Amino acid sequence: MTVHDVALRMPELAVLREHCRSLAVLEAVLSPEWGDRYHSFDDRWSESASMASMRNGSGDEYAIVFSAAGAYVRGFDHESAMSPYAGDGPWPGVVDEVPDVFRSCVEEPAFTDEDGMPVVTACMWRETGDDGWRTGTIDFPERDMEDPDGAEHLFRLLVDRSPEAFQRWAEDYYEVPVDLEAVRHVFSSRPLTEQVVRALNAEITLSDLEQDIFKAGYPLS
Repeated sequence: MTVHDVALRMPELAVLREHCRSLAVLEAVLSPEWGDRYHSFDDRWSESASMASMRNGSGDEYAIVFSAAGAYVRGFDHESAMSPYAGDGPWPGVVDEVPDVFRSCVEEPAFTDEDGMPVVTACMWRETGDDGWRTGTIDFPERDMEDPDGAEHLFRLLVDRSPEAFQRWAEDYYEVPVDLEAVRHVFSSRPLTEQVVRALNAEITLSDLEQDIFKAGYPLS
């Protein structure tokens, strides 16, 4: 699977935004330590944009910038044959066709290295008026290679947005039981309650999460 395949499976903008917010809130409950989390959501990343992000601690990451223009998605797999560090910059086609409205995201310092090179192996975008997600025209290396740009593993919880998929992932990563009904509650964007928090993590309370919830812009009861 490549970014072309992932783009066909991505939801509309509003659905993706809420899903990313829910992932961040669930991890805030499961992991009070921010540094141990994969997923984050900053509803006030800038004056005009929100950002969802994922970092796995091993060098793989993605960032999704939501704005009035739509959404820009950047993914980086540090072991990909398409790494910009394997050549002289991003793999041909990955960001070449990004429209002007998202060019500032390509050049955003948070998404580039100290020399200003975009750190990216997979990229998608969708303008507000688009009927689907767009990608560049890319000649992938070794067409029989699985996941050449890292899109399959980077975006797997964005492609499979079921509560069961998150439960499986979280139980494997955190090595604790994860209450499926609590996950369903958050994935439905229903206000977070003390009961849901306790079902996911009996060691914290709703008040412990106030800053995280405010940052994500998630509703409270």
